[in-house]
Amino acid sequence: MLPTLPPIDIHFFLAEDIGSGDLTAALIPNKVTAAAKVITREPMLLCGQAWFDAVFKTLDERVAIDWLAQEGTAVAAGALLCTLYGPARALLTGERTALNLLQTLSATATLAKRYAEAVAGTGCTVLDTRKTIPGLRRAQKYAVAVGGCQNHRIGLYDGLLLKENHLIAAGSIAIAVAKARQLSRMPVEVEVENIGQLPEALAARPDRILLDNFTQEDMTAAVKLAEGRVKLEASGNIHLENIRSVAATGVDFISIGALTKNIKAIDLSMRIHLVKPHDRTAGTTF
Repeated sequence: MLPTLPPIDIHFFLAEDIGSGDLTAALIPNKVTAAAKVITREPMLLCGQAWFDAVFKTLDERVAIDWLAQEGTAVAAGALLCTLYGPARALLTGERTALNLLQTLSATATLAKRYAEAVAGTGCTVLDTRKTIPGLRRAQKYAVAVGGCQNHRIGLYDGLLLKENHLIAAGSIAIAVAKARQLSRMPVEVEVENIGQLPEALAARPDRILLDNFTQEDMTAAVKLAEGRVKLEASGNIHLENIRSVAATGVDFISIGALTKNIKAIDLSMRIHLVKPHDRTAGTTF
């Protein structure tokens, strides 16, 4: 089942590209009709259809889009993803913005799928972080969920993560957790940087403890010390090559900033072809 779509406001993305107007598309007569097709040049997990559609529908409601692959499904290199039909100006103006969103969200979902598969069967859950592309946080977190991983907090408003500087400023782990409980009913997580800090963190009874840059040996020791009293999250220097062994230590969660910040955009191509009005089938043959 796909996650719930976040609110989509496409105007910011269009304004970034169009500004005061698309000078190049203005060369095309307003009445010209075109068809187009979008293909992927590499394997991917398709994600971002709603953003892609919103670009063209915002530009011109007459643009029709037919998807040949479903959101959240794996597609092979060379696959035809969708065909489009409508005013040529709208197709030309929306092309880059729509592809940028689709290639970025598909890349995020594709990488998340690889991480989710890497820990399958261990009982450990892979989480994203706030290390997202500016302006795309909710979209990327949606893509992470499409890929089979889960979301950490969305921002600074829906959960408390007490990191080293917070703890120093507060005075101690115990004081920081107590103040957090007084200020908010949101979940409280505490970061510890070594096994020596763990007993104090356990005594403060947060909802979760983040083991930052622990060795796998110390993660195993932390799991044993915690005895299931609190959920443990591992983070730092974890990647596809070692994530399964980290999950095997018994931690409950592993947070991966790379899910949203180290992605490589999927290579997509959109080809446009002029057609006679109402000849939508022409777009599938070129």
